[in-house]
Amino acid sequence: MNQRIARHIHVTCAIVERDGLILAAQRSATMNQPLKWEFPGGKIDPGETPEACLQRELMEELAVAVSVCAPLQPVTHSYPDCTVTLYPFICTIEGGELILNEHAAVRWLKPEELPNLDWAAADLPVVHNYLRVKSEG
Repeated sequence: MNQRIARHIHVTCAIVERDGLILAAQRSATMNQPLKWEFPGGKIDPGETPEACLQRELMEELAVAVSVCAPLQPVTHSYPDCTVTLYPFICTIEGGELILNEHAAVRWLKPEELPNLDWAAADLPVVHNYLRVKSEG
């Protein structure tokens, strides 16, 4: 039996809040899941904390420094080629101007507008968890 073991990737994502709006980022046409929307972030390096990963990734991808405020419930999603566990954190921008180094577009949305986007499958439960936490707030 030649069963391939799917990769399991651990990834952080930032729910960046500013003036009551949330940052959504659109994946570029050359990325996996092209043009799907996501919360920005990236793979956690060995020995790196999720918070440090998020700060590094947002600087690399969007040229902004973030303050990591609060974690949300991690989400695991299985794609055909890999399994992804997302570690979402509510964040705020501390400095820098948004520069799109990897993404096709970004949008600032009201929380209730988030479900209207075509989200990457792993990010969709994060959207719903975030809205639930905010409504309980």
